Amino acid sequence: MGDALQPWIKNDRQKRLFEKAVRISQEARDHIKETDRDAVFSYKTLKVIKQEKYPSLTLPADAGGEDLSLYEFLLLQQKIAEGDGSVALSIGWHLGVLMELSEDNLWNDVQFERLAKEVAEDQKVVNRAATEPATGSPTRGGIPETKAVRNGGQYILDGRKTFTSMAEHLDYYIVSAFVEDLQEVGWFLVDRHQPGVSVEKTWDTLGMRGTASDDLVLNQVELNEEDLVEVKSKRKSLPKGWLLHIPACYLGIAVAARNDAIEFAKNFQPNSLDTPISEVNHIQDKIGEMEWKLLQAHSFLYGTARKWDEEPDQRHLMEEELAAVKLAVTNTASEVVDLAMRIAGGRGLSKAFLFEKYYRDVRAGLNNPPMDDAVVSMLAKKALS
Repeated sequence: MGDALQPWIKNDRQKRLFEKAVRISQEARDHIKETDRDAVFSYKTLKVIKQEKYPSLTLPADAGGEDLSLYEFLLLQQKIAEGDGSVALSIGWHLGVLMELSEDNLWNDVQFERLAKEVAEDQKVVNRAATEPATGSPTRGGIPETKAVRNGGQYILDGRKTFTSMAEHLDYYIVSAFVEDLQEVGWFLVDRHQPGVSVEKTWDTLGMRGTASDDLVLNQVELNEEDLVEVKSKRKSLPKGWLLHIPACYLGIAVAARNDAIEFAKNFQPNSLDTPISEVNHIQDKIGEMEWKLLQAHSFLYGTARKWDEEPDQRHLMEEELAAVKLAVTNTASEVVDLAMRIAGGRGLSKAFLFEKYYRDVRAGLNNPPMDDAVVSMLAKKALS
């Protein structure tokens, strides 16, 4: 579906930006055997990401970025995911966080400008660290067990965070903690090189192994008052369009599986046939089913992104729609990869092909927020109200 993506590119600016994603995607694909085997994120891929100035794209233009629209963000993320979904999901968190900070004004100007300057000038990378062993996903409402205790003009931070994508490669972490003197949840900007900050290699999963989402360990980390960048009670409860980078990633994995399945079908000819299997009716049926599923997913994802970009006054009403896109697209992506596996047959299980990796990686989309049950419940309550 590489050629079919071209109609989604609307102008020269998007073409220029898309070429950045193409180069990152190609580099990422070169390292997938190593990163999948060892559950690591490639330094070489990160080097290309920074050379392309990709980390600063979602910053406002006056802060040194490209003021990327949501539509453009998803277009680029999907392309990177066609090379390796782990890379797309990992760097997507960074770009999404910066988009959220830029659009929702969650930090004061000094705090945001400090981080934005380092991202724009040095392509530094940041991610939120919110998930914990005991609380699970922060979207479920658990209070962090990570604690921030005031000590004079400082805070002392102790705790452990799980699912910290690119943990070893991040320059900054935005860490959630229970702030004892405020008796509420806050977020601290923590420098990777701060004493007491370490990464423990714990990431050993079935899929998305290349995100290297290891544990972040915080042991008596001393922080200044100004490092407390967000407080929960002061945050606006707004729909998060940037989270559509999640379904864009899994859609990219599905497109890659579709492309490989078609290539396989056109070139595989068992000696029981006079033609490649692409000429067999039930194989064509599966290819056709992949196509209409992908067309639906593309339309829902990018149509919603255009609405977000073109109707900003309607964004506060889009929470259910955004959640429905995530549910629909990630589940569709899983169905498409399953069809690709069926086309490849037993060879789809072989490490000689990438089908089994797509199959493992796409499954992870069901565990990214918002989860299916939460979305279904949200939609039901909206309908009943």
